[in-house]
Amino acid sequence: MDNTQNSPAAARDFKAEFLQAWQQLPDKGMFFGLLAAWLLLFQFLGNGTFGYIDTASLMHWMVNAYTHGESEDGQGLLIPFVVLVLFWWKRKQLLSVPNRTWMPGLLLLGAALILHLFGYLVQQPRISIVALFTGIYALIGLVWGPAWMRASFFPFFLFIFCMPISSIGEQLTVPMRLLVSKLVWVISHGLGIDIVQEGNQLFNAQRTYQYEVADPCSGLRSLMAITALTTIYGFVTFEKNWKRAVMIASAFPLALLGNLLRMMMIIIAAEFSGQKAGNSVHDSGFFSLLPYIPAIIGVLVLGHWLGEKPEKAGKI
Repeated sequence: MDNTQNSPAAARDFKAEFLQAWQQLPDKGMFFGLLAAWLLLFQFLGNGTFGYIDTASLMHWMVNAYTHGESEDGQGLLIPFVVLVLFWWKRKQLLSVPNRTWMPGLLLLGAALILHLFGYLVQQPRISIVALFTGIYALIGLVWGPAWMRASFFPFFLFIFCMPISSIGEQLTVPMRLLVSKLVWVISHGLGIDIVQEGNQLFNAQRTYQYEVADPCSGLRSLMAITALTTIYGFVTFEKNWKRAVMIASAFPLALLGNLLRMMMIIIAAEFSGQKAGNSVHDSGFFSLLPYIPAIIGVLVLGHWLGEKPEKAGKI
């Protein structure tokens, strides 16, 4: 059948499924009414740091943190959509769990409000971000009960990746930059490339090329993206928490491996054709995607290895 005929049919099927799920959703008026009030609080009294960006909206502050300059936190713009997609994916499970009004949810909501007031007064928007998402989670418990909180922990957990950390991540990026520099030096000498490492500076003996493993090259962006990828894959694929933990823990070595691959391509290009060639690799959009190739392959291989093994034939 023609794709043009399939598209309207798929749209109708999605609309019908959405309307059915919407009708089955209990107490939706109460939840979305409380959610709107909670979001309005953070829209008009969410940000107390007017010296950096002149807005009272915490959401505006967050978007600015994700998009300003060479921010490493761009995944924060995508996470809400990923969470919505995963909630839709889990809709049958969520709609099947028992629901009830759960008054202890008010205690968690009150704690989130106090946390936000503290963050607002000390001008720490990241504290208010924690309060924002904690409050939304509390509303889920208040309106639909603890069973809903347990069932929605994932994907709700993914909102942790909405926390912008690049501007405060120097304690993490400095060791990562030094580690990447040292490993590039070791691998280069193993390949017969005579380079010198001084801190996070890499150059050859003749100084015909020189590179600095700076913050954008530290791998923080790829680490955050790959951690989100391994978290989603782990929770979607496995039921055992130890398998999920192994998958999430694999993010750091996979991100490191990918970043090393990109840095080695830069050094090899510079070794054979000079600084300009290395710069071309460094600035290339294609080569900037290299860190994600080992990550995707690694996730698939590790996922296969951790997967449930079929029982041997004849085993009772």
